[in-house]
Amino acid sequence: MNEPELPPDGRPVDVYLGLLRIRMDTEDYEMLLSVVEPVLRAIDEQRLPALDFALDESHTDELSQEIRDEAALVIATAVTGRLDNEVIELDIDDTGPVRVVTDAATASDPVRLGEIADYIRERQQLNDELRGIAEVSNLPTDI
Repeated sequence: MNEPELPPDGRPVDVYLGLLRIRMDTEDYEMLLSVVEPVLRAIDEQRLPALDFALDESHTDELSQEIRDEAALVIATAVTGRLDNEVIELDIDDTGPVRVVTDAATASDPVRLGEIADYIRERQQLNDELRGIAEVSNLPTDI
């Protein structure tokens, strides 16, 4: 959907949620809302301390992969204002498959996907090193 197709004063995230309300089962949609509403509220109030989002662990056992993916897409739409986001899965050597949200152009660009995978590998390596330092220093290791 392109910007000219949006209703006046329509936020892309509201349009996307409207489409999901029609497409999803009511129970799944309600569960999705329970996950994304706190994040959307924080975005509206401009009180986000970081750019990384993680689902609340109390919900993760209850959520299907489809709802997790849609939650990620709703949040991405709220942050970017774009409706062309996609969830893709990258196979990272030591980590295994990692799901990320990106725009459609990046999702279809193998070079860019390789760069994203490299960044994830580097970030994982840094996290492992920091965990090791924290462990040796008797500090919390939940980075």
